[in-house]
Amino acid sequence: MAHEEREQTLNQLLVEMDGFDPRIGVILMAATNRPEILDPALLRAGRFDRQVLVDRPDKIGRLAILRVHAKQVALGSDADLELIAGMTPGFSGADLANIINEATLLAVRRDKEQVGLPELQEAVERVVAGLEKKNRVLNKMEKERVAYHEVGHALVALSFPGSDPIQKISIIPRGISALGYTLQLPTEDRFLMTKTELENKIAVLLGGRIAEELIFGEASTGAQNDLLKATDIAKSMVKSYGMSDKLGTVTLEHERQPLFMQTQRSQEKGDYSEETAREIDCEVRRIIDEQYECVKRLLAEQKRALTEGAKVLLDQEVISGSDLQAIMKKH
Repeated sequence: MAHEEREQTLNQLLVEMDGFDPRIGVILMAATNRPEILDPALLRAGRFDRQVLVDRPDKIGRLAILRVHAKQVALGSDADLELIAGMTPGFSGADLANIINEATLLAVRRDKEQVGLPELQEAVERVVAGLEKKNRVLNKMEKERVAYHEVGHALVALSFPGSDPIQKISIIPRGISALGYTLQLPTEDRFLMTKTELENKIAVLLGGRIAEELIFGEASTGAQNDLLKATDIAKSMVKSYGMSDKLGTVTLEHERQPLFMQTQRSQEKGDYSEETAREIDCEVRRIIDEQYECVKRLLAEQKRALTEGAKVLLDQEVISGSDLQAIMKKH
């Protein structure tokens, strides 16, 4: 019944669009953030035939947006909006507006008359990682495990050239489920990534779990989200980017079915055999296993830096990437 209603709605919309007299100057516009599910009939000539992509702003655009929202705020002399624009690749206009709002609230809570750079940087952190949850108290064992986990991520990132810079490492819980976090922020807008860079991302994601195994003899549930992200990257390398030596330079991404207002029951149908699906799984596992072994060797070599970094983090709760780099140089 619901499917019939959707079909009737679509057909009526198409009839109304085709009924316009081109001489009366009516221009029909629409917006969506899911263009892939639109029925092809809507996109034919004479209908929604011109598509304009409104992408996320680049650095110049982000700076302009920040300046617009900062007009209503008293900024301190150290409030470098250009620096904040450089720290926020991929942020939407709403995210940038939220940064100014959060920074203003922080300044008020600190009894400051102006918003300074510390408030803006803390606001970026809040947007990326969520609010601090200092009432979420970890026991000693959990806190120690989280410290090694986060330093593991950071050590791997600092060991691979081209990784996004480490801004901060923290064991203060944030957001809904993060018990600690390693804040990496790119310094520029990126539109392409190489196979090596994707493998390095997987390695950094695995660093936390492997650090736990190296120090405590086994991993915890804290690496769940890291494993999810690592697996997604490896799947994209195999299925979308043709980066599998075994399967070759082909794309095996699911064949999308563009149906108007798809239901939850709608399924994406793969255009490959069960044997190929098994090979995809094997290749995904191989990519992750290779990075696992690489990171395991790296952290074993850096075990002293890992231990000292975790001790400093336990003592201070928050350290910078440069702090950890200094520890690495000592060892």
